[in-house]
Amino acid sequence: MDNLLSIVTFIPAIAAAILAIFLRGDDPAAQRNAKWLALIATSVTFLVSLFILAQFDSADTGFQFVEEREWLMGLTYKMGVDGISVLFVMLTTFMMPLVIAASWEVSTRVKEYMIAFLLLETLMLGVFMALDLVLFYLFFEAGLIPMFLIIGIWGGKNRIYASFKFFLYTFLGSVLMLVAMVAMYSDAGTTDIPTLMRHSFGSESFSVLGIQIVGGMQTLLFLAFFASFAVKMPMWPVHTWLPDAHVQAPTAGSVVLAAILLKMGGYGFLRFSLPMFPVGAEVLTPLVLWMSAIAIVYTSLVALVQEDMKKLIAYSSVAHMGYVTMGIFAANQQGIDGAIFQMLSHGFISGALFLCVGVIYDRMHTREIDAYGGLVNRMPAYALIFMFFTMANVGLPGTSGFIGEFLTLMGIFQVNTWVAAVATSGVILSAAYALWLYRRVVFGDLIKESLRTISDMTRREKAIFAPLVVMTLWLGVYPSVVTDIIGPSVEALIQNYDMALADGASATQVAQAE
Repeated sequence: MDNLLSIVTFIPAIAAAILAIFLRGDDPAAQRNAKWLALIATSVTFLVSLFILAQFDSADTGFQFVEEREWLMGLTYKMGVDGISVLFVMLTTFMMPLVIAASWEVSTRVKEYMIAFLLLETLMLGVFMALDLVLFYLFFEAGLIPMFLIIGIWGGKNRIYASFKFFLYTFLGSVLMLVAMVAMYSDAGTTDIPTLMRHSFGSESFSVLGIQIVGGMQTLLFLAFFASFAVKMPMWPVHTWLPDAHVQAPTAGSVVLAAILLKMGGYGFLRFSLPMFPVGAEVLTPLVLWMSAIAIVYTSLVALVQEDMKKLIAYSSVAHMGYVTMGIFAANQQGIDGAIFQMLSHGFISGALFLCVGVIYDRMHTREIDAYGGLVNRMPAYALIFMFFTMANVGLPGTSGFIGEFLTLMGIFQVNTWVAAVATSGVILSAAYALWLYRRVVFGDLIKESLRTISDMTRREKAIFAPLVVMTLWLGVYPSVVTDIIGPSVEALIQNYDMALADGASATQVAQAE
């Protein structure tokens, strides 16, 4: 099928249009129809995306299922996937039906709520499939709008503050990326991403206001893209928007934010920063590695003193993303394999943890840790599920969380043992804050009167968690299902990166000789 990627991308948008045009009123029947249409659309999107995975040839390191046609004003609409992006597409389509199912209790402006999530799915898929700079930027930036509305309309008490903080942080970082894209087009004469990956941008050092820019144009372009992707992940110290956004967002919004939106930053580093600006990446790698190590330790310590469950898990996400950036900039097979694996694994685990918070928030309408205790006495099924994902978040062997952390640490040990040693302490700290949270919420005597009538998980809630449990276990005991797909593409990326660095070094030596 020639247009498979476009079909997968735009099924949710078409469903959103149907909702907007044909569904009228806000009575219970209309709300139910909106929920069912959104669930069917996201489920069909996932089923169609399985055709992409079934037909994908992991041995082919190029882009597959490529669609290219002229678009508006001479711009090119070009889509494609490779071994790095195809699994992010699958993660997105897998998570969205669960997100819709987790939103079944929403009762205010249900039609608009479902439209926002459907449009968000289309825009997120577009980011992972776009093979044109302009198209990528449009998808990347437009994704801010539905998430801004989801937090701002259906969020908590301070939702307006959190939604504007989220929007401004991520938008301002992307302005620099837009300037860099204009410079890239001026230098290369194209916005085609595969062509730009083969283009050699200038790496000769020069001075600006007496400051020596080592790596020249590549370093400046790298920094501009880094500003956008570092905020999106987010990296320390531009991470402060994430805890606020998570705390105020509805449960489904937090799941999408943690499971998919954060991964756009890591994907951007793999798609743009390493292949297009290898000299700039090499120059700034020590800075990125130490920022990542600091993020792991600092945000883990901050997580230890949180009183809000969502905020604790949000800081945990920042710490886990630190392993991702370390693995990517280790620029070796284990590091990048581990980074991609960690992003996929974190999507399942952190999404599940936010759903765990949502289960008890729906019953008690508070996320304060002190409001709970002894839940195992009334909610044994919940206690079991929460324990499973808590241990997966810690990185227990046999779960997907272990594989990602282990591979990234193996990769970074080959590059910088000091950074690796600091980062490894994060494994101990993650066990501290995760088990501390679990003990206070689940164990102990049931002494709070308000908890005596709390009910265990419903069948719908158990059904939502079941696929997440399966994926976390499957990837934990059979990681080659991921590494076999990403391996050849990662190997090709590293070879091209090393060759580009060697060519850059040769060019610098020639220039110095002249």
